[in-house]
Amino acid sequence: MNNSRLKHAAAASLLLCGMSFVATGTAWAAEPAVKLPAGVVKGPSVEGITEYRLPNGLKVLLFPDASKPTVTVNVTYLVGSRHENYGETGMAHLLEHMLFKGSPKNKAIPKEFADRGMEFNGTTANDRTNYYEVFQASPENLKWALEMEADRMVNSFVSRKDLDSEMTVVRNEYEAGENSPFGVLLKRMQSIAYDWHSYGRSTIGNRSDIENVKIENLQAFYKTYYQPDNAVLLVAGKFDPAQTLSWITNSFGKIPKPKRVLPPFWTVEPTQDGERSFTVRRKGDVQIVALGYKIPSALQADSDAISFMSQILGDEPTGRLHKQLVESGKAAQVFSFGMTGYAPGLQIIGAVVKSGQPLEPVRQALTDAVESFAKTPPTEEEMERTRRNFANYIEKSLNDPQRVGVTLSEEVSLGDWRLLFAGRDKLPSITSQQVAEVAARYLKRDNRVVGEFIPEDNPQRADIPPAPSVAEVMKDFKGKDSVLTSEVFDPSQDNINARTEIKTIGGLKVALLPKKNRGETVAVNLSLHWGDEKNLTNKWMAGTIANEMLTRGTSKYTREQLADAFSKLKITGTPYNFETTGPNLDAALRLVAHILKDASFPQAEFEQLRQQWIVGLEYSRSEPQVLANEAIEQHFNHYPKGDIRYAMTTAEKLEAVKALKLEDVIAYHREFYGASHGELAIVGDFDKAAISKTIDESFTGWNSKVSYAPILNTNVEKAPLHVSLNAPDKENGSYSARQPLDLNVNDADYPLLDLANYMFGGGALKSRLMDRIRQKDGLSYGGGSGVHAGDEDRAGAFGMGAIAAPQNLKKLEAAIKEELERALKDGFTQAELDGAKSGLLQQRLQNRAKDNVVASGWTRNLYLGRTYTWSKDYETKLKAATLAQVNAAFRKYIDPNKLSVAVAGDEAKAKAAAAAQKP
Repeated sequence: MNNSRLKHAAAASLLLCGMSFVATGTAWAAEPAVKLPAGVVKGPSVEGITEYRLPNGLKVLLFPDASKPTVTVNVTYLVGSRHENYGETGMAHLLEHMLFKGSPKNKAIPKEFADRGMEFNGTTANDRTNYYEVFQASPENLKWALEMEADRMVNSFVSRKDLDSEMTVVRNEYEAGENSPFGVLLKRMQSIAYDWHSYGRSTIGNRSDIENVKIENLQAFYKTYYQPDNAVLLVAGKFDPAQTLSWITNSFGKIPKPKRVLPPFWTVEPTQDGERSFTVRRKGDVQIVALGYKIPSALQADSDAISFMSQILGDEPTGRLHKQLVESGKAAQVFSFGMTGYAPGLQIIGAVVKSGQPLEPVRQALTDAVESFAKTPPTEEEMERTRRNFANYIEKSLNDPQRVGVTLSEEVSLGDWRLLFAGRDKLPSITSQQVAEVAARYLKRDNRVVGEFIPEDNPQRADIPPAPSVAEVMKDFKGKDSVLTSEVFDPSQDNINARTEIKTIGGLKVALLPKKNRGETVAVNLSLHWGDEKNLTNKWMAGTIANEMLTRGTSKYTREQLADAFSKLKITGTPYNFETTGPNLDAALRLVAHILKDASFPQAEFEQLRQQWIVGLEYSRSEPQVLANEAIEQHFNHYPKGDIRYAMTTAEKLEAVKALKLEDVIAYHREFYGASHGELAIVGDFDKAAISKTIDESFTGWNSKVSYAPILNTNVEKAPLHVSLNAPDKENGSYSARQPLDLNVNDADYPLLDLANYMFGGGALKSRLMDRIRQKDGLSYGGGSGVHAGDEDRAGAFGMGAIAAPQNLKKLEAAIKEELERALKDGFTQAELDGAKSGLLQQRLQNRAKDNVVASGWTRNLYLGRTYTWSKDYETKLKAATLAQVNAAFRKYIDPNKLSVAVAGDEAKAKAAAAAQKP
């Protein structure tokens, strides 16, 4: 039994892309009137073939032809390898075999075939499975064949016993296919070409799935798809239509109409975005190079012209590839055929090359010939020859009772047997220009998959052993008793204040909070300040690169040695924010001080870092989120170029990093770095006295050479911005919005706005914003809002951001605007406020249970001259906030008319989606 009509290249080159043509001029005898059995409905009739439908959903095609004393009975089920699930590959084909194992009524189907001299087979493809019998015309043979097919539709054994024996037969068929260089190459081509669609799986299936499929799965598959409403019965040849329809009603008509609903199939293969290639190396005597191109479904209008292109390229001996590759001696044989069906498929074009000959010249010549096809449209001679070849093939198919079932099965699997005739009628209208246009549309580099079969006596494979069971892995394991201890630490602000010692060591304000931790862990946070508004002018890039160069080498250590030292001292993080353990803390602090003081800035590392920056910036400059955020930053930027607060564009950053010199970085480090102004906080399992000495020895006396003064931010009044930016070839888009606010963290309104923002868009998935754009409208995976207030200045802001597909950006923006206006108009509810208070307060409590968060909190508090009492007072304000106060604060500060908005997305995708939705 063949598992695919495209199993062999020679045969496949004739079965063209699901193409549907039939020769004209065939004379059929007039169909006599047929008396319809009760409930049977007559459907369309085309050139001797008439459709009927039974009440249970079965379609019947009667094709009487008394010219030969034979009859063909063919049943096509609309199920193939496309419908298989994970772990079930090859199941449709395996089930095809199982249906020859019999049923309680027909226990020996092959014997019955033999006794009646019937030719029979079954075939499985991507979209359908069919069974046919061709036999001497007689009422007895036909009646038996119809009753047998009706019986095995729903009563086949599909038993464990039969599966055990037939599985090995199917596996042997699989093994036979594995001996074929072309068969193996074709399977790899399918799997490489498709990312998600089940057309990427060979119909024969995966060996382990064939060997291990559960009988329950096979039975469920059978019961789901082998039903009258999912099948088409064809009877062709010498028979009495009225009597035959009566027999069909008595056999198939007794099967109840199923109540189950067929599973939907929704997977759509994404557009391929670049050439793919693969190589198969096995023992063999020939070389093969094949090109695969994604092409539309056989139902799509381009399919017919693609079939012409395939024939003109691959026909032997008249095809272009034969003339260019075979007659020139480059290849021994060429081929071209389509693997398509209900869904978009593959056009396979290739050449067979004698073993030992260079393959690369053939691959290049083949690619050039195929992808230049559109530049030399088919001649009228090529077009006429192709029309004639198609017509002859289909005419012979319909005149051959054995072939008619398979031929019509392909059309049936597409949804309508009449596609055969519709395709024929389009034959004269297909033009050379249409063929050239489809070639230009699909035979292109980024839609190409290149596969090569290279014979090799000693392939270098890596056999992966099977995983042992967990029980086997753990059988000798003996766990150790825990020796790690920790204290129960109260993360309240009062306890943090009480347990922390504040001191000044050199130029550093230091917070030391020793506590017993499991594993003796310690968190360290260091914040250093240098420079002022004047001396930092034009220094942003040098300062940023200097910071990133610190761990790439020092006067004592290479980059590799520093990485090893971090590992030995159990340091994770950066020199400014890291975790280690108590026993390693002294050495860790001394190492960090050494890195900060004595970074060596190797030239090679500088060039590596510069190239990484250039690549990263070039990558990001077309990203929708970067484009949208940059537009907002540029709109509100009011500082002169060179100011440390100036918002640089991606292009300006690229220019700056390309122009940066290593001596600029070294000079920045020499002049600015120092510990004359800063904060250091350590939280965890350590000795205060010993570590105080380490801090003094490591940092005291290391001072910056330049003056220092805090640099404050300001807002300026600007007219609101609304801009749409094009981000070509991006599947996702971005929305960014901002409104400047006159706001400081010590303002009475700040905690009120904090609560309001949490309810509107700051509370992760549960917020007004995300309820609308994700939960309700389904427009966005992620989005949110935020309120920023100045610590030392009043440069606050309210911002929003979200992502969405380009075609949904307008809907996203409208939804965000509606939700913002609704919140301002109607206000928030008491239940929302209660939830926001609970959520914010619990988040803050959870954060204080993390040593690294407490340490970074201390450095910020020390910089601002406060303790954790400020945090306690802030939470008191959150708890005391009333609903009226929160709603009033939100209305006071947030104004949609003052909001600046930037959206970035692929405008072409948005326009195409909008056009597709128009009636």
